[in-house]
Amino acid sequence: MTHIFSVTELTSAIKEVVEIQFPFIWVRGQVSNLSRPGSGHIYFTLKDDQAGLQVVWFKNSQPFSRQKGSDPALTLDNGQDVVCAGKIGVYAARGSYQLIAELVQEQGLGDLFLAFEALKNKLQALGYFDQERKKPVPYCPDRVGIVTAPTGAVIHDFMRVAEDLGLGGKIRIYPSQVQGDRAPKELVRAIKLANKQKWAQVIVIIRGGGSLEDLWAFNDEDVARAVFESELPVITGIGHETDTTIADLVADKRVATPSQAAQSLWPQRKDMILDVDEMEMDLIRTYENFLLGCLKELEYLSKALGWLSPGRRLQRLQEKLESLENNLFRSGKELWQSRADQLNDFEYRLWSKFSPEYWELKNNNLNFLEKRLFSTAQAFIRNKQGSLELLFERLTGLDPHSPLKRGYSLVTVERTGKFLRSVNDVLADDELEITVIDGQVRARTVEQ
Repeated sequence: MTHIFSVTELTSAIKEVVEIQFPFIWVRGQVSNLSRPGSGHIYFTLKDDQAGLQVVWFKNSQPFSRQKGSDPALTLDNGQDVVCAGKIGVYAARGSYQLIAELVQEQGLGDLFLAFEALKNKLQALGYFDQERKKPVPYCPDRVGIVTAPTGAVIHDFMRVAEDLGLGGKIRIYPSQVQGDRAPKELVRAIKLANKQKWAQVIVIIRGGGSLEDLWAFNDEDVARAVFESELPVITGIGHETDTTIADLVADKRVATPSQAAQSLWPQRKDMILDVDEMEMDLIRTYENFLLGCLKELEYLSKALGWLSPGRRLQRLQEKLESLENNLFRSGKELWQSRADQLNDFEYRLWSKFSPEYWELKNNNLNFLEKRLFSTAQAFIRNKQGSLELLFERLTGLDPHSPLKRGYSLVTVERTGKFLRSVNDVLADDELEITVIDGQVRARTVEQ
C-alpha cells in the first residue's frame, strides 16, 4: 500500500535531503526585494532571467567592519550583481527553501570563485586532496612550527589557548605575510624553511578571518604545492568555520579556526591530570590485587611445604611401600592360581583333542569327503565333456568351408570383396573368384 505522508513528514524528508546535498554552495545572481529590519538581518531575493531564490543573511554572519564603501552589508542594494556563499535551508513553517548566506560579495569577486574552482579541479585531478597521501599528525607534539604573521592577533590567540594545553611543548614561529601580493611567496618560503630545518614535528598555518580577497593567498597554486610536498605533516586553521581555501584541502588536517588548531594539537591539561589520576587509581587497584594474589599463593605454598617435609614424605613412602608389598603378594597368589587353572584346562583340552576316538572320527570324515570329492569330480568332467562336444558340433556347422566337401563352392566378387549371395550383387564384366574344395577358379560375368 502506498504510504501517505503528512505535510510535516514530507517537509522534514525534503529538508534532510536538501540540507545534506547542499551543505555549502556558491550562487550568482541579482539582488531584488532587499529588506533590512531592525534585527540587523538582511533579507533579499537572488534572481536571474528564469528563477529566484530567497536569501537570508544573518547579522552574526555579516562582517564586523562598518566602513561605508568596503562593507557589502552596507553597500548591498537592489539591482546589484553579487555572488553568495552559504547553505540551503528549508523553512518548514512556510514549506519553502532559502539560501542562508555566510558570505556576500560583489559580482566582480565571482571571477575569484571561478579561479578557485578551476585550481581546485586541477589539483584534485593531480591527487593533491587524496586522503591516502595525507600524513598522520603526531599526538601532543614537543616541537611545533607556526607559519603566520608574527604581529597579528591570531598568534596571540593561539599561544593563549596553547598555554592551557599539553605538556609544555616548544613553538617556533616562521614569519610570513598572510595577505597581499607578497604573501604567497613568503608562505612558500616559510613552509620550505620549516622542512629544511627539520626541527618541528608538525607545521601549523594559521590566519584570522576575512573576505575572499583577504584569504586569496591561501588559494595560490605555489602555496598548495608547498603544502603538498611538505615532508612534515601540515595543519591549517585559516579564517572562520565557513572559510575553506585550497591550502585547507591539501593540508593533512584542517580545523575551523586558529584556536581549534591549538586544541587539535594538545589535549587539555586538566583532562591529562584526570587521566593521570585515573591511571594512578588503576595502578593502586592492580597492585592491591597483585599483593592479594601473592598472599594467597604464599599460603598455598606454605601448606604445600608442610605436606612435602622430609619426615612426612618418608612416612608416605613407607605406607606406599607396604601397600605395594601387599598388592604384590596378593597379585602373585592370584597369578599362580590362575596359571594352575589354565594348565589343568589345557591338559584336559589336549587329551580330548588327541584321544583315539578323536582320530577315528577325523579318519571317517576324511574318507567320506574323499568319496564325495571323487563322485563330484566325475560328474563335473562328464558335464564339461558333453558341453564341449555340443560346442564342437555347432562350430563345425558354422564353418563356411564345410559345404565345399559336399560339392558346394564359394563365389567372391572381387570388386566388392563380398560373397555372392544374389544376382544383384554383380555387374557385367565383374571378376569372380570361385573357391572349391581343392582350390580357386577365376571367372568373369558376361551379363547380369
